[in-house]
Amino acid sequence: MDIFYALGRAALVILLVIALTRANGLRSFSKMSSYDFAITVAKGSVLASAVLATSPGQFWTAMAAMAALFVIQGAISRVRQRSSAAARGVDNAPMFLMRDGEILEDNLTRGQITRADLLGKLREANVHRLADVRAVVLESTGDVSVMQGPGPVEAEILGDVRQ
Repeated sequence: MDIFYALGRAALVILLVIALTRANGLRSFSKMSSYDFAITVAKGSVLASAVLATSPGQFWTAMAAMAALFVIQGAISRVRQRSSAAARGVDNAPMFLMRDGEILEDNLTRGQITRADLLGKLREANVHRLADVRAVVLESTGDVSVMQGPGPVEAEILGDVRQ
C-alpha cells in the first residue's frame, strides 16, 4: 500500500512542478546564474522530500516549499532585470582565466581553479596552442568558456568579465 501512496505523491509533485515551470518560464531549471543553480539543487531535494514524506503534513510542507522556491526564483529574476545593483548583488561576476594566450595566475587563485583544471578545459575545447586562445572565462555559474580563433573578440561579449 505504501508504494501506491508514494506513486500518488510523486504524481502530485510532478504535476505541481510542471504547473510551476509553465507559470515561471523556461528559466525554472536553468543554470544561468549561481542562484539559479542553487535553487535548482534545492528543488531536487524538496521534490525527494515530498515523494518520501511519511505523513501528510510533511508532504504538504514540501509542496509549499517547492512552490516557494519557484516564487522566490521568479521574484529574484524580475528584480535582477529591473535593477543592475540587485543583479550585481546576486550574481558572481565572470572572470578571465586567460586573455590573449596568457594564463592569469592571480585569477586562477581567486577562482580556486588549478592550472590542471584550466588545461583540462582547454583540451575539452580542442585547443592546440595557448597562443590561439583569445579568452577563457570562469562564468558566474562555474562553467568555463573558451574562446579561440583568429582576431579579437568583440568588446560587448566580454564587457561584463572581471579583469
